Amino acid sequence: MKDNTQKPILVILAAGMASRYGSAKQVESFGPFGEKIIDYSIYDAIRAGFGKVVFVIREEFLDIMRSNVGDKLPDTIEVTYVYQDFDLSKFGVNRIVERQKPWGTGHAVMSAESAVDGPFCVINADDFYGYDAFQKMASFLREQATDQQMALVGFEVGNTLSDFGYVSRGICEVNEDNHLQSVTERTNIYRKDADIVFEQQEIETILPDNTRVSMNFWGFTPRIFEIARALFPTFVEQNHENPKSEFFIPDLPDYMVKQGLANFFVLPTDAKWFGVTYKEDKRQVQQSIEQLISEGHYPQRLWLEKKVVDESIYLDF
Repeated sequence: MKDNTQKPILVILAAGMASRYGSAKQVESFGPFGEKIIDYSIYDAIRAGFGKVVFVIREEFLDIMRSNVGDKLPDTIEVTYVYQDFDLSKFGVNRIVERQKPWGTGHAVMSAESAVDGPFCVINADDFYGYDAFQKMASFLREQATDQQMALVGFEVGNTLSDFGYVSRGICEVNEDNHLQSVTERTNIYRKDADIVFEQQEIETILPDNTRVSMNFWGFTPRIFEIARALFPTFVEQNHENPKSEFFIPDLPDYMVKQGLANFFVLPTDAKWFGVTYKEDKRQVQQSIEQLISEGHYPQRLWLEKKVVDESIYLDF
């Protein structure tokens, strides 16, 4: 296998339970040959120059993830699996907390620490981001990322909605230098007539269509693990009696920015995100993928045969 230590690492969060969708979205088929959304993300990441994929999963999902995704990937890509579980002692927390779900996306990132030794990107397994996002992030991680300079791909909120219900998004405040100032989680965002609104305490607030939002497409260095380890024990102590509390990724950059520890560049994209928040979204996702294939952005079948072409980019399917 080629040495990929200088290439960015892709960390895929695939341990969450799909409470609104109702099934394991991570291994749901959407492409013409059973491809998952995660397959298209990995395909785009390889083309953009990523060299390693780390899956953050529940241990009981290992065989499913391997057979459905990991074992189909080209041999030029290093693949690692790490587990998000309920053992808090490895994060310096001695308290035992009974929960049905893990502690959220920030906790998931912490679970990947043992497999990450350089600049890395974090994405959700069930979101379709498009090649532009991976290309911009890979370039940033190779050329600009430091412990004081990290990044987020900022999508336009108008390109991230579902036709079938509300969505949650991290609303970004960005300054004139494209530096992130804050991320505020809004949980009830939807289109109402010609406007996009979010609802809080029965009050509707209009959001411009081009408002930048976080879709959990972050670029970090391993410094983020130190920050998470410092904040997580306090979060557990404050929330151990709340079984639905979650330690979110945006809490970490938000803290770092406000404490002057790092700048986060917001890398803009006008790509249309799509995903499956609700069961009804599935057909629209399938149609979107069909259109991208017809336009030549993706082959009909992603992982047909393992053939390495041009700097280990897996192109011939």
